[in-house]
Amino acid sequence: MITTRFRGALASAFFMLAAPALAHSTLEVQQAPVNSTYKAVVRIGHGCEGSPTLKVRIRIPDGVIAVKPMPKSGWTLEIVRSAYDKSYDYHGTPLTEGVKEIVWTGRLPDEHYDEFVFRGYLTSGLQPDAMLYFPTVQECEKGADRWIEIPTEGKSAGDYKFPAPALKLLAPKTH
Repeated sequence: MITTRFRGALASAFFMLAAPALAHSTLEVQQAPVNSTYKAVVRIGHGCEGSPTLKVRIRIPDGVIAVKPMPKSGWTLEIVRSAYDKSYDYHGTPLTEGVKEIVWTGRLPDEHYDEFVFRGYLTSGLQPDAMLYFPTVQECEKGADRWIEIPTEGKSAGDYKFPAPALKLLAPKTH
């Protein structure tokens, strides 16, 4: 039988561990192999200093192609396209341009949590064991949180107040 005191301590420990995960804009799945399709789920756990989120912007890094965002009911979706730095082979089709930024506009109260989803192909030119960053800007009624900080050598995301959501790249799967 679990005592009330133990239950309270357990609940407190859980919320203390869970709080940092909600304090940042993060990816639900934080590793994926290169040369594969990746479903990104960017989690937004709060507004900006108590004010509602009105817009979420995600920059797509070089080497991620054939991006398709998931529409959200009640939100407007904008796709910003431009030329890639180089041509990529996508299942036998050369791609020279594509989605470079995704913007969702709507309203997310501070007391709510939501996820912003897209998929893209992680090209073979990306390096396994490297980190890939998806800079994200969260615009709110009052201010903005710019989740765009990319760690320099010798630092980790924990060293920054606003780290960009990060994906660890794995070696390609062999068939």
